[in-house]
Amino acid sequence: MYLWIVYLHVLAVFGFLMSHGISVAVAFTLRKERKPERISALLNLSGSSIGILNASILILLLTGIVSGFIGRWWGRGWIWLSLGLLIAISVYMSMVATGFYHQVRKAIGEPYMVNYKPQPAVEPASNEEVDRLLNQSRPVVLAAVGLGGLALITWLMVFKPI
Repeated sequence: MYLWIVYLHVLAVFGFLMSHGISVAVAFTLRKERKPERISALLNLSGSSIGILNASILILLLTGIVSGFIGRWWGRGWIWLSLGLLIAISVYMSMVATGFYHQVRKAIGEPYMVNYKPQPAVEPASNEEVDRLLNQSRPVVLAAVGLGGLALITWLMVFKPI
């Protein structure tokens, strides 16, 4: 049973990476895009993968927790550190990336969210304001945090150093 749970855990990681790859590509592409209709299409593309991404994370968490019990790993530090890193990375990405994309939606005159509450579209910002906003995007930092964090979690899970 343990191997099947770990197998599902790894499949969930693949699902997460496939769905999240869309958002990563959009983050890098947005820096170069200035046409509101193309920005909107890119944001919608990124948003379309959120359901699969969230389902993958849920399966990832559940299978990780179950495998922790079956394998009796909860007494080891690596599993707690891995879980803490996953939560910290998720919170960071949610605060930084999601908030940024809501600002972009607002700037191009689309409905957006504030504190997870839908807001109606407002008058689009000037081209200069949209340009300033898109130039402050930090896709390299977000990608480094995400990739570095996942690499560290993978290292902890494979080598179980603590």
